Amino acid sequence: MNIATWNVNSLRPRVEQLARWVATAKPDVICMQETKVVDDLFPHAELDALGYVHRAIWGQKTYNGVAIVSKLPLEDVHAGFLDPEPEAQARLIRARVGGVLLIDVYVPNGAEPASDKYFYKLDWLVKLRAELDRITTREDQVILCGDMNIAPQDADTYDPFENEGKILCTKPEREAFQSLLDWGLIDSWRKKSPFAREFSWWSYQASGFRKNTGFRIDHALLTRSVMNRCRSVRIDREPRGWEKPSDHAPVIVSLL
Repeated sequence: MNIATWNVNSLRPRVEQLARWVATAKPDVICMQETKVVDDLFPHAELDALGYVHRAIWGQKTYNGVAIVSKLPLEDVHAGFLDPEPEAQARLIRARVGGVLLIDVYVPNGAEPASDKYFYKLDWLVKLRAELDRITTREDQVILCGDMNIAPQDADTYDPFENEGKILCTKPEREAFQSLLDWGLIDSWRKKSPFAREFSWWSYQASGFRKNTGFRIDHALLTRSVMNRCRSVRIDREPRGWEKPSDHAPVIVSLL
C-alpha cells in the first residue's frame, strides 16, 4: 500500500497536475492539505475518474482544507479534534484504511515568532499531541502525516544559520515536533535517510526551487508497527518543477 501526503495549495486549479502525478506515482491513498475548496465544490467527478472513489473531506473557502482520497475503503472518518468546541479552521481529518489509522493534518504556519498566529500554532500542536492519547495508542498502526510547517532538524533547512530562530525552525516548534516522536511516532523519512538533505517546500519567491533554498516540513510519522512494514519513503520533487505548481512536493510512504 502506497500512501502519499501532499499540500496541493488549491485543489481545483491543480486537478490536472494531480492526474498527471498519480499516473506515474500510483499512490493508493493521498492525504491532501490546503485544498481551499468547500465540500460542495470538491471535484468528486475528477477524483472518481482517477480511481479515488473513497473520500473523507473537510473543506474551507480560500484557506485550509484537508482531504483523504483513496482507492481503498475508508472507515471511522472524523473531521477535527475530539473537542466540544467547534473549530473554525479545517486542519485535521482522520480515517482508517487497510487497518492503518491515517491522521491528515495541516499545522498552522505561525507567521512570525511571538505573534498571535505563532502562539495559536503552538497551542494547536499541544491539542494534536493530546488528541493522540484520546483516539489511539502507540501500539496501534498509525500514520500522522501532512504539512506540519516544522523543519525538525538543522539538516531540514537549506541554511540552519540563516534560519535559526525563524518560523518553522524555532525551538518551541521543534520541541512540539519532538513531543510527537516521544509519544511513539517515528519520522519515517529521516529513519530511512538518516544522512540525507532533501526538502519538501520551496518558496515561490527568489527562485526558491531553482536555488534549492527549501525546508523539509511535510512529514509522515509512523508508529513502530507501521515502520516495521515500511519499505521506502521518498520526496517526489518532480511536480514542484511543473508549470504553476504547488509550492510543496509529495511525500510517499510505501508499506508492505
